[in-house]
Order: sequence, then C-alpha cells, then structure tokens
Amino acid sequence: MSTAGRNGTPAPAASDLAVALGDAGFVRLLARPDGDAVAATGVLARALASTGTPFQASVADSYEPTLGATQADYTVAVGDLDVTADAAVTDEVAASATAFDVAGALAASDPTTTDGDGPDPILALAGTIAAGEVVPPVVEAAETAGIDRRPGVAVPVTELADGLAHSTLFHAPFSGDVERAREAIAGLDLPEAGVSAFDEDDWRRLASLVALDASSVAGASERAADAIERALRPYVGGPVETVAGYADVLDAAARERPGAALSLALGHDGARTSALDAWRDHAVAAHAALTDGETARHDGLFVVRAPSMPVGTVARLAADY
Repeated sequence: MSTAGRNGTPAPAASDLAVALGDAGFVRLLARPDGDAVAATGVLARALASTGTPFQASVADSYEPTLGATQADYTVAVGDLDVTADAAVTDEVAASATAFDVAGALAASDPTTTDGDGPDPILALAGTIAAGEVVPPVVEAAETAGIDRRPGVAVPVTELADGLAHSTLFHAPFSGDVERAREAIAGLDLPEAGVSAFDEDDWRRLASLVALDASSVAGASERAADAIERALRPYVGGPVETVAGYADVLDAAARERPGAALSLALGHDGARTSALDAWRDHAVAAHAALTDGETARHDGLFVVRAPSMPVGTVARLAADY
C-alpha cells in the first residue's frame, strides 16, 4: 500500500488500518466509482458487519467528490479520490487486494471470528480483475476457496448473445448488438441445450471466435491480442456466472448506477438484476460511441467524439482495441 492518498490522506499498512477500524465506533466508506474501489468497499463493509461495527458505505460522485456531514468517527477513502479522510485505501496495486488484507487482519483480531468468517476472496478477485491486476495472494485464496478456471469467455450471464454483446471487457464487431452476437455464435454449431451442455471444445471454439473478432478486425490496435486475454479462460463462480464477469458488472454499474454496484458488492438480495441492467445500459452506450462516434488523430492523440458516452470505459476500450 502506498504511504499517502491523493489528498495527503494517510494510507496505513493493512494491520494498522484493521486496528483503527476495530477501534472505531462508526465507519464511513467512500468509494471511487469503479469496479475495484466498489469491490474493495464491499470487502471492508462485510468485514465491519461481521465484527458488529456500524458503517455507512457510498460511492463518490466523480464530479463532486466532497464529504457530506456524518457522525462517522473514522472515514476511509477507497480508490483514487480527491477527498480528505482519516485513511485511504489506494489503488496503487489494487484497492481490493489491500481491502482483502485489511479484512483478514480485522477478522483475525476478532475473538468471535470462526472458520469461514474471513473476507470474500471471490469479491476481492473480481476487484483485482476490474483493476487489471493479478495479485497472487488473492488468486491463491480464491483457488483455495474452490474457484476453478475453465476455457471460454468471461460473461456474467448464461445467455451467450447477451453476455458477448454487453461485455465491456472487449470490443468486437458484434459488441452492443445482441442479434449480431447471436449470428456470430450460430456459426459455431454449439449445443442447442445451451451452456449447460458445453464441453471444453465448445468453450474453446467460443473463445477463439471472440479472440479473433476482437483482435483481427480491421482497425484493431496491436494491444488487442494481449487485452483480450482478460476476457478468456475465466474463473467460474460468485453471484454471476464468472468472476471476470462479476468484475465487468461491478465496473460498468459503478459508473452507470453506483447504488446498484455497491448493493451487489455488499451481497444484498435482489441486487443482481439491477446491476446487470446497469451493465447492459453502460455497454450499449460505450460500444455505440466506439462504433458510431467520430474519430480523429491529433499529434499523437486518438480522439473519439460522440453526443453522449461513458468516457472512462470508452477510453479504455479505444486504447485496448
């Protein structure tokens, strides 16, 4: 963890932050609106709930990152936020990985903790994927918890055309268009019974289709062949179909409908449907900007112009694909 947050807010070691949280009477968690920070906030919030510490969790407004008045006696800024707080969980590596360490230390310090009460490694892993980081201790914890990988593509839903069209892990010719995604899949002659009937060869053919379409289409960047790896051979499990799909939903919803993303990260009943709806809306807007927006180059800069678009997601996809 870094030594200071963006505003000079201290970023203490995980063990020190765990002590501070354990001593606090009421904690406020304020997350940056992205998948990593929201996942990290969920990890911390669940740890506080398990120790009986009252807390308030919210996602900061990107354009008004100021703290309103609360009765919190300890405030934690999660992610790269320009706010003044008592402590920061920065995203120098991945905020979720740091939060996982803090939550583990907090659980270890609580005498009422029993086996199984530790931090959720699946949520932490989703956060690190959203951050674009591989953090070995988090991966190892998730694998120890029984999370395995399989061939295929990381989507959060069982309906493949829906998943491929609305993924923001990549940009391909069918992105944003369910019918075009369905047509692309139809050429693979996959089992009609759906993904429950897929064998490893079926998943591999699907992965090859996505990898080739995303990286070989005219105009694709040289980075595309590496970037697409993030969406392939996913870990399976969590509240949606894959862990990287979970990361995708958290990141898109955090930018589109922050409350839905935070509810999903907190494990609230019913949060999955609203978060998936936000993910779809966000993906359609992002891919439409990339497909239909005006582009230009200016002295080494690549510019995308559209009437309305989710800028952060469009920028990432444009740079990668």
